Amino acid sequence: MVMLEVLTQRLTRVLDKLGGKGKLGEEDINEALHQVRLELLEADVNFKVVKEFLAKVKERTLATGVLHSLTPAQQVIKIVNQELTAILGKEHSDLVSVNHPPFIALVVGLQGSGKTTTVVKLAVNLKQKGQRPLLVAADTRRPAAVAQLRALAEQQNIPVHSEPLPQNKDGTVTPTTICLHAVAKAKELAATWVIVDSQGRLHIDKDMMRELADIKSALKPSEVLLTVDAMTGQEAVKIAQEFHSQIGITGLILTKMDGDARGGAALSIRFISGIPIKFMGTGEKAGDLESFYPDRLASRILGMGDMLSLIERAEKTFDQKQAKNLEKKVRCAGFDLDDLLSQIHQLHKMGALGQLVELVPGLSRISPHLPNDEGEKRLKKVEAIISSTTYEERHNPNIINGSRRRRIARGSGTTPQDVNQLLNQFYQLEKLTKSLARGKLPKNIPNAFMANWPQSK
Repeated sequence: MVMLEVLTQRLTRVLDKLGGKGKLGEEDINEALHQVRLELLEADVNFKVVKEFLAKVKERTLATGVLHSLTPAQQVIKIVNQELTAILGKEHSDLVSVNHPPFIALVVGLQGSGKTTTVVKLAVNLKQKGQRPLLVAADTRRPAAVAQLRALAEQQNIPVHSEPLPQNKDGTVTPTTICLHAVAKAKELAATWVIVDSQGRLHIDKDMMRELADIKSALKPSEVLLTVDAMTGQEAVKIAQEFHSQIGITGLILTKMDGDARGGAALSIRFISGIPIKFMGTGEKAGDLESFYPDRLASRILGMGDMLSLIERAEKTFDQKQAKNLEKKVRCAGFDLDDLLSQIHQLHKMGALGQLVELVPGLSRISPHLPNDEGEKRLKKVEAIISSTTYEERHNPNIINGSRRRRIARGSGTTPQDVNQLLNQFYQLEKLTKSLARGKLPKNIPNAFMANWPQSK
């Protein structure tokens, strides 16, 4: 996660220094916590949060005999992890479904917070879990808001309710009436969730809150979710407190967590506002909305990875039918370039390689030393080369001779040497799959297995 990457690197460096010492004294703890304090404040974490966090870490470290244990550094890191998790909310908070469907989620927020995009992402998230969402275009003030929602939802095959209604005295459509009609339509469609894209403003005002209060009173939603732009820093905390005090918020959705801001709001907002974080927006794609797990984010911040989230991404992305077909082809030693291209496409769906690296324990520590976007560039080059081959060449790479290699290189914007490197890599992979099909693992897998991927330039 780009937003917290710098904080992760700095905290990891501080804790690594602590781990390099055999025995720890109170001075070592004080020095380490002083460095942690500076890093958290630099990341724009609220001062009250930093103060409380460090006080609890120091109290637990000195009171539980950690300094006299056999592994004091590991025990300190464990305490830091636990207290960081406590600040973020301790437990996962899922969507609440009250009574019987259709359940209603009222999504609110200021303009520019990514509210409309988040509404579609939330619908996609629910659809992946087997739910049947209906979106409601209740933002009648912002120009093209309805058209934007419809365009995004259409790409994901998600129904949207919007309608021209009789206008009231000030010449605007009544959002409350739109929402009530949407609930009736949801019952006809047997939708399980109604997600309302409410009207936003450039700033909080009385008219805005009155409209939201009217909608909430009429719909009695299971969830009132506030979208907060994580890049606005501590202003996000103030916005959450204001919305909560006036209309009552049940959950937060932090958007733009893939941005390059310092990310302190993500660590402050739950503690200060008392509102649970339920989702995080981690990218621009429709599937880039993650359920929020405090313990997982704490582990990622401390450079410990997050294998559970990685597994969940893989389960959502990889087609089970394709996986079974690929397994059959591997068993029959029929793996070809088409299968390799298919796996690259599946990998792209899981997200950027930089995001995936952060989820693997240990790799987040070395990611800053890796060339920027190097893996992405290599995969794109491989994809371009395979896409420039004919159907026959993909299924029988052995026919690719010198003239074919030159044609493929011209078509993919690469060189014949790049094509050679890819084919050599593929032949090694083919040998490996044939060995696995026979139930044997080669004794000497080439050390340069990954080195032969076409190099980016």
